[in-house]
Amino acid sequence: MNITGNTVLITGGGTGIGRGLAEALHAAGNTVIVAGRRNGPLEAVAAANPGMHLALLDIDDAAAISDFAARVVAEHPGLNVLVNNAGIMRFEHVLTDPEALATAEATITTNLLGPIRLTLALLPHLLAQPKATVVNVSSGLAFVPRADTPTYSATKAAIHSYTMSLRHQLRDTAVQVIEWVPPLVATDLTPGQRDNPHALPLADFIHESMALLAANPDAAEILVERVKPQRAAESTARFDAVFNLINPR
Repeated sequence: MNITGNTVLITGGGTGIGRGLAEALHAAGNTVIVAGRRNGPLEAVAAANPGMHLALLDIDDAAAISDFAARVVAEHPGLNVLVNNAGIMRFEHVLTDPEALATAEATITTNLLGPIRLTLALLPHLLAQPKATVVNVSSGLAFVPRADTPTYSATKAAIHSYTMSLRHQLRDTAVQVIEWVPPLVATDLTPGQRDNPHALPLADFIHESMALLAANPDAAEILVERVKPQRAAESTARFDAVFNLINPR
C-alpha cells in the first residue's frame, strides 16, 4: 500500500486508533473518509482535519452495509483502501454475568461479521481499481488471548485467520490485504485503558506503524515492536509465559 495518493475509508474513524490512523493518512496526502455510528466524534475529527470526509455507518446493521457501500462508492469513486477498524471490547465474566451471551453475540457482530460484510460489499469496486488494499485491524490478543475478554480475543483471532484466507484468495488480483496488529494502546476502548501505564501511547503507535508501512508498502502485517512478543509467542515456545503475563493468577 502506498503511503500517499489513496482514497481511504476507515471504520471506527472518530476515536482511538481509527482517528489516529485517519489523521496520519490524511496528513500523508490521502483522501480520508471516517465512518462510524456516532455523528459527534466524526464531526469532531473532520473539523480538526479540513478536507476529511465523514459517513455514518452502523456496522452492526447487515441491511445497511450494502446501501452504505453503494453510497460511499458513488460519492468517492476513487476509493481504493478499506480499513476495517471498528470494534468493541467488553469484559465477560461467564460464571456470574447473566448478560455474558448477549455481550459475546454483540462482540461477534461488530468485530467479525461487520468487517466481513463490509469487505464483501466493497470488494467488487476494489477489484476494479488499478491497485487497492484491504486493511484489517486485529490485535495482539489474536495470538495470546486476554481471559476476561474472551470473545473480543476470539474475534481478533478469527480476523487474523480470515485475513490470511482473504489474502490467499486475492493473491492474483490487484487487491493487497494487510493485517494491522496493535498491542495494548492508550485509548478509551475499555475503561481506564487510556491511563494504563503499560499501554503504548497512541501517538507512538501511529508513528511507528506509519513508518513501518512507508518502509515496506508490500507488507502483509504491520507489527510494532511492542506487539511482537504476542505475535511470536507460540512459534518461540513462550505462549504460556506470555499468557500468564497477560492473565496473572
